[in-house]
Amino acid sequence: MRNMKILVPLAEGFEEIEAVNVIDILRRADVEVVTAGLKTGPVEGSHGIKVIPDTSLDEVDIRDFEGLVLPGGSPGFVNLGNDERILRMAQDMDRAGKHVAAICAAPSVLIKAGVLQGRRATVSPSGKAQVEACAEFCEDSVVVDKNLITSRSPGTAMEFALRLVEALMGEEKMRQIKEQTLAIFKGE
Repeated sequence: MRNMKILVPLAEGFEEIEAVNVIDILRRADVEVVTAGLKTGPVEGSHGIKVIPDTSLDEVDIRDFEGLVLPGGSPGFVNLGNDERILRMAQDMDRAGKHVAAICAAPSVLIKAGVLQGRRATVSPSGKAQVEACAEFCEDSVVVDKNLITSRSPGTAMEFALRLVEALMGEEKMRQIKEQTLAIFKGE
């Protein structure tokens, strides 16, 4: 299996659990994860934790990646949605059939990019009406619709990350990481 490379953009106000959990779990699964700030330098999350991204978004060539993962958090998701580079990346990745993933309120960014229309998706409770206006809303913790993966909140971040591993590296790898971390999915 070829080396997978995923981009996780970090905007001021990102949800720390959603971003760091995804980065950690994907790296445990031997997925290359690159974090990119919308600008150069440290990025402060919604709960005051500062993270130093690997690079800035200006230094990224999206053609080098097999997927894009958007963390939520407020105002992080708003900042992502206001960045034309992020919207273009989501559109280009989806058009190419590459993985596009968003958690918590970040599926609203995919709505703005035109990626969610007509798809099955989930979102944080506050975004339900917005998703229902353009997509089939599902109450599940994580919803996979072909190359699109969405999830609901910081509490679903572990399952979200593991479903990303499954999509990128296969079910066996996902189960291996799940066992290593003693993760439990809702309903298990």
